[in-house]
Amino acid sequence: MPRPARLLAAGLLPLLACGVSVARAQAPLSHGSSQAGTAAKAPAPRPAGPTAPDPAFEAARAAFEARPEAERRAVQDALVWAGNYNSVVTGTFGRRTYEAIGAWQSRGGAAAGAATGILDDPARAALLAAGEAARKAARFTVAADPATGLVLGVPERLLSKRSRIAGGTRWQSPDGRVTLDTRAYAPGEADLDTLHAQAAAATPERKVTYSLKRPDFTVVTGETPTGKFYIRTAAGTAGLRGFTLSYDKGSAREMDRLVIAIANSFVPFPGETAPPPPRPVAATVPDPAAKAPAPAAPAAGPGAATGIVVGQRRVVAVLPAACSAPRIAGEPARILRRDEAAGLVLLEGQTSAGTALVLAAAPPRPEEAVVVVAAGAEGPTVTTGEIAAGGVLAPLQPGAAGAPVLDRAGRLLGLVARLPAQPRLVAGIVPPLTHPLVGAAALKALLGAEAPVSPAGEGPPLTAGAIAGRVAGAVVALRCGP
Repeated sequence: MPRPARLLAAGLLPLLACGVSVARAQAPLSHGSSQAGTAAKAPAPRPAGPTAPDPAFEAARAAFEARPEAERRAVQDALVWAGNYNSVVTGTFGRRTYEAIGAWQSRGGAAAGAATGILDDPARAALLAAGEAARKAARFTVAADPATGLVLGVPERLLSKRSRIAGGTRWQSPDGRVTLDTRAYAPGEADLDTLHAQAAAATPERKVTYSLKRPDFTVVTGETPTGKFYIRTAAGTAGLRGFTLSYDKGSAREMDRLVIAIANSFVPFPGETAPPPPRPVAATVPDPAAKAPAPAAPAAGPGAATGIVVGQRRVVAVLPAACSAPRIAGEPARILRRDEAAGLVLLEGQTSAGTALVLAAAPPRPEEAVVVVAAGAEGPTVTTGEIAAGGVLAPLQPGAAGAPVLDRAGRLLGLVARLPAQPRLVAGIVPPLTHPLVGAAALKALLGAEAPVSPAGEGPPLTAGAIAGRVAGAVVALRCGP
C-alpha cells in the first residue's frame, strides 16, 4: 500500500475535524452514582446476541460499493465540501458516509432525492457539482510545496499571502487570523517523539483536545482562548515533514470544514512506498527458545479489547460476561479466573515476552496526567488524558477496553473499563469523555500475591512516546469469538 494511503488508514479517521471545540463532557456513569450506605440496583443485563442488520443501511452500502472506487472517493470529497462529511476520503462506506449522504439529501430537498443514503445518477451529479463549486470558490489548490517536498491543498482565496520560513512555507490570510505553515526536517535533524511532546504540551492558555502518536506520524489538535490549531507530522526515509494550521475562533465556521479538506490532501512523501515502520517494543532479552511471533492483531471493532501481560502465558483483560471464547492475537485463550463485579478476567494464552507492568503504590490524583496505550492492528495507539471524577478523561475508541492507564512514570494506575462498540462522535472526532476505571485494588484482588507493586515515591517523568515504547510488549489485542 502506498505510504500516503497507509497513513490515512492508520487511525486518522477520528482526528480530521479538529476545528470542533470539545468540552470536557462526562458520560453518565451509572456505577458511580451510588452513595455510601445506599444500595444501587444494577440494571438488568442485556441478552447477548448479534445485532440485527439495518436494511436501509445495507441497501445504501450495496449501492455505494457498486460504484468504482474513484467515484466513491469523489462522492466523499464532495460531501466534505458540502459540509456534511467530517472524515477521511477512502472510498469505504460506513456509518459516517451513510449519515452524510442522508443529511445532504435532507438539506437539498426533492432535487437531491429522499433521505435514503442512496444517490441516484442525477443526485450524484448534483452533489459532485456542489462540491466542485465550493472547492473552486475557495480556490483550493493541491500542489507540491517546493520548500519541503510535501503535497498539500491550500485554500488560496483565504490564504493569499505566501512567504518562506525556516524549513518550510507559510500561507496566511490578509488579516493574519489564519496561518498554515509547512516544515521539513532532514534525517537526524529532529525526533518524532520530541516534536510530539512539544506539540502536545498543555498550559493554562493552551488546551490539547486530541493527541495521537504512532510510530510514523503524530496528530495534535487543541485550542487557546482565542484560536484553534491542528498539527500533523509524518516520518519517512527523507526525514520528517508536516504542517501546522492555526486559526482564530471567529473564522471557525469556515475553517472547521477547510481543515478536513487540507488534512485529506496531505501527502508527506509523494511517490514513496515503504514497508511499515517498526512498531515500538519494550526492552527484552532475546530468548533463543522463544516461539514464533503471534499473528498480527486484528483491527478494532465489535468484540475487540486490550489485555496486558502479567506473567508467562498470563493476560489480564476487561471482557463482557458473554465472552466465553476469548482470543489473544487471534489464538484461543482459556479463562482462569473472573471477577464479575469489576469485569476482569485472567486468561491463559500465547503471549510474547515483554516488560511486565507494575502497579503504582499510590492511588491516582485528580487531574493527574496519564497515558492510555491500547492495542490495534497498526500497533499500539497512544492517547493522553487525565484522571477525573469517575475515571479517566480521554478520547478513547473501540478496542481500548482493558487498556492500561499509566502515570507519567509508566506505572499502572488501572485499566479502562468497558467501552461502547461505537464511540460518540462530535463532527467526526472522538471527544474526551470520562470512562470508568478498573483500579489497582481490583487488579490486586484478582492477581493476589502475583500482583507487582512499585515502590512508593515519584519516578522520573517520561514522554508519552517513551512510555508507549516501554509497555508495548505488555499490551496485546483481544477478541471475543472466532
